[in-house]
Amino acid sequence: MQHLRAVPCSPPPGRLTEGPVWDPRRRELLWVDIPDGLVHRAALTPGGPSGPGSSGGPSGPGSSGGPGRPGDTGGDLPDLAPVATLRLDRPVGAVVPCASGALLAAAGTSFLHLAEDRPVAEAVELAAPVLPDDGLPRRMNDAAVDPAGRLLAGTMAYDESPGAGALYRLDGDGLVTLLDSVTISNGLAWSPDGTRLYYADSPTGRVDVFAYDPGTGALSDRRPFAVLDRGVPDGLTVDSEGRVWVAVWGGGEVLAFEPDATLHARIEVAASHVTSCAFAGPGLDVLVITTATEGLDEERLRAEPDAGRLFVCRPGATGLPTTPYADH
Repeated sequence: MQHLRAVPCSPPPGRLTEGPVWDPRRRELLWVDIPDGLVHRAALTPGGPSGPGSSGGPSGPGSSGGPGRPGDTGGDLPDLAPVATLRLDRPVGAVVPCASGALLAAAGTSFLHLAEDRPVAEAVELAAPVLPDDGLPRRMNDAAVDPAGRLLAGTMAYDESPGAGALYRLDGDGLVTLLDSVTISNGLAWSPDGTRLYYADSPTGRVDVFAYDPGTGALSDRRPFAVLDRGVPDGLTVDSEGRVWVAVWGGGEVLAFEPDATLHARIEVAASHVTSCAFAGPGLDVLVITTATEGLDEERLRAEPDAGRLFVCRPGATGLPTTPYADH
């Protein structure tokens, strides 16, 4: 098993940075800061991370070394250079690129179409689920696009009430509820052939796998895939070999599981609240990891000066190409 260490990047820390996704058209990374309603864009740049606490110099954890050595990240790591930030008028759980060049945001309790180079105030609401009339405030959380261009996105209650969330599918035919009685809908990614969906309802402490019909987007045969030994699963991604890379909230790490659920790699992150991860760059060989300061008290914040930052690692794997949302 590989033991690796990620290195912090230059963008300043956020409260709850989440949902990294590589936009191949713009050659940029997209991610969000949920409670502040921010959609960030950044370019990968050569030269190595330079954020506070970075030790990616010649003798630091960014240095090259043999695969699997403690602290090795693969060497020659890029940094992230901020390009632009959009501010929405509501919390934003996720953002994905669209086939048209626009962006689609799961924000508040609806789906917003953000036309390229158009003011955010002109965002168009595509759909919104009918929520239970129980007085519980909810918001969108994680989202991802399947290989056919459909969006899957989930919700949660702000107070994390058990069973108050759901998982939805949005496509050209409208909005469909796939799962209900979810607590914190998280972590969506597909196997390379598109026939398996990996999914985390975080408080369960495990990642589940569904049989997935690529033609219809239907789910079936839910079963446990991997149970975490500490922390809870948050966002996740799948590489070209079918390995599942899971961000561990409360664990300060990303875990990679083989398709048979055996542990492949453990990536140390200098922030306990690790929220998500995605492969980025032209070669999809850089793993970008998001983290959060939310939920950390003053003592933990002093102990984790890089909490809330984005981190990078080159783990010797490549990601799957990003599929844009099919908006036309």
